[in-house]
Amino acid sequence: MALSKRIFIFYFFFVALCGYFMVHLFSEQVYPSVRQTTEETLVDTANFLAEVVSFDLQDDKITAEYLQKRMTSYQERNPRANIWGIEKNDVSLHIYITDQNGIVVFDSKNRAVGEDYSKWRDVYLTLRGEYGARSTSERLVSDPKTVSSTMYVGAPIYQNQEIIGVLTVSKPNHTTDAYIASAKSELTFFALILFAASLLVGAILSWWLGVSFRKLIDYAKKLGKGEREIPPKFYGKDLNVLTSTLSNLRAELDGKEYIENYINTLTHELKSPLAAIRGASELLQQDLDPATKARFLQNIDREGQRLQNLIDRVLHLSMVEKKQSLEAKERLNLSSLIVEVQSSFTALITQKKLVVEVDIDAKCELFGDHFLMTQALSNVIHNAIDFMPESGKLTISAAIGGQKILLNIHNEGPPIPEYALPRLYERFYSLPRPYSGDKSTGLGLNFVKEVIALHRGKMAIQNHENGVVVTIELPLSRAV
Repeated sequence: MALSKRIFIFYFFFVALCGYFMVHLFSEQVYPSVRQTTEETLVDTANFLAEVVSFDLQDDKITAEYLQKRMTSYQERNPRANIWGIEKNDVSLHIYITDQNGIVVFDSKNRAVGEDYSKWRDVYLTLRGEYGARSTSERLVSDPKTVSSTMYVGAPIYQNQEIIGVLTVSKPNHTTDAYIASAKSELTFFALILFAASLLVGAILSWWLGVSFRKLIDYAKKLGKGEREIPPKFYGKDLNVLTSTLSNLRAELDGKEYIENYINTLTHELKSPLAAIRGASELLQQDLDPATKARFLQNIDREGQRLQNLIDRVLHLSMVEKKQSLEAKERLNLSSLIVEVQSSFTALITQKKLVVEVDIDAKCELFGDHFLMTQALSNVIHNAIDFMPESGKLTISAAIGGQKILLNIHNEGPPIPEYALPRLYERFYSLPRPYSGDKSTGLGLNFVKEVIALHRGKMAIQNHENGVVVTIELPLSRAV
């Protein structure tokens, strides 16, 4: 399973678990919080009414006749209140008053007058100057099958700073169940939204990590194959550092292998011209006729030029091979590049009496390095001319195919031997020219391939119709 999927699954279960415990915790806190708020309100109400009753005492005795009328009117009220979306159309407070012995002298519901409530906590503790409250389970009058707890809070009735009775206010807890259910419902709703948002963030993060890791893995694989690839860019600093480290590591490994291969191959290639120069110089130390001396001097000059060409090509190739991407790019018109390169071979074309046909679509444009592309095209065209007989025909054509430029350079001449086709891009591998017998440095096509790869293109060489065709595929400028 992909790392990004494992991260998302872990994140999913972590968020789900945290969400469950948070909702459960808050849900458990809603019930006692509402009960605490209700009790606090009952305390205020009970103490206020107790003070009202103590003010209206007659002959230092608690009389409830005047309260009964007021409570009857109170119970008939319809508040028509909309409390946070919940309708309230009745009043639910229940009041009873006991004397100093705990005997009920008033009951707003006329159910307990004359009964002894001295043992109930709300009365018992309040008569002793303490906070008296209780919660008792009772069957609902409206629905006898339903049992609900009722909160009772007592407040002392004072006369001359002595407690002469208790006023208790009660409220059934089921009257607040609707608010608790609403709070839980809203809490669950917002928890689900938060959970969904968290999952979305987690999915986006996992997707981003997956894409980033895939880019990094693809980049590492291409580096492992020796392909030239532009390092991917990431928003995270750590991934960019890792990419840079991989690139540097690959460059160091390539550098060691590159130097080792170059030293071995270059040493071998230098032996031949150096041996020719040494042999000619030894012979020149003898008495020779002027014509022989001139011939040996020509050999030294030719081999010296060969060494110079080899060194120049090695420097150019090493410069290109160490590049991972093009530093400076500009819009290049392929037709103009071909004209520029062709003009540099005017003398050679005239000397060999060649026919050159050029058919380049004027819209063939690319982004690239002018110097490198000119050098690469020069190498290909020079090779094509070297392997052509006199009065041969060289055809250069280019057209747009989709988002790419397809360039074909076709010469008339001997085909490339089958054994040589797979080795054409090897460093220092060169075939003798069929009409002169000379060999090049063997670095030209390798240089061309590296330049084309830097321009995100491809190159192929095939035998075709009495000659050889070089096909170069380059990205169109608008597709870069």
